[in-house]
Amino acid sequence: MVFRISKAQFARDLSGRGAQITGGRWNSKGVPMVYTSQSRALCTVEIAVHTPLGNIPDDYMLVSLFVPDQLGMMELQEKELPARWFLFPHPHSTQEIGDKFITAKKFPVMKVPSAVVQGEYNFLLNPLHPEFNRITIHSIEPFRFDERLFKKR
Repeated sequence: MVFRISKAQFARDLSGRGAQITGGRWNSKGVPMVYTSQSRALCTVEIAVHTPLGNIPDDYMLVSLFVPDQLGMMELQEKELPARWFLFPHPHSTQEIGDKFITAKKFPVMKVPSAVVQGEYNFLLNPLHPEFNRITIHSIEPFRFDERLFKKR
């Protein structure tokens, strides 16, 4: 099981279109990708670091996704990544890695270290992979952020 937190209107959208429009640490603009995390907690932190203080996200849903064990997975260890890959803003080199993962279509999932929480992992999903449709939504439930995460001090 992997998790993502999204606005309610996009909870069922696994097209990767949002990442395709904006780009991210692991994909360039124009390249679709679905970002997920190993835990609900990591999802929460990933949203928090991208949300301005004082703005409490609302209308969000927690999406639990089932990824069959039989699907192949590419796994990147921190030692394999470019120096300072974890910086913000992120280096273009991480986008190149993710773009190659998507266009190669060799694996439907890539496990990468979290830049936000050391020792935790994000799972990047390739919506262009022929077996992507085997990744299914297990559940969708309302998600409430603790406002202390966004409180100005």
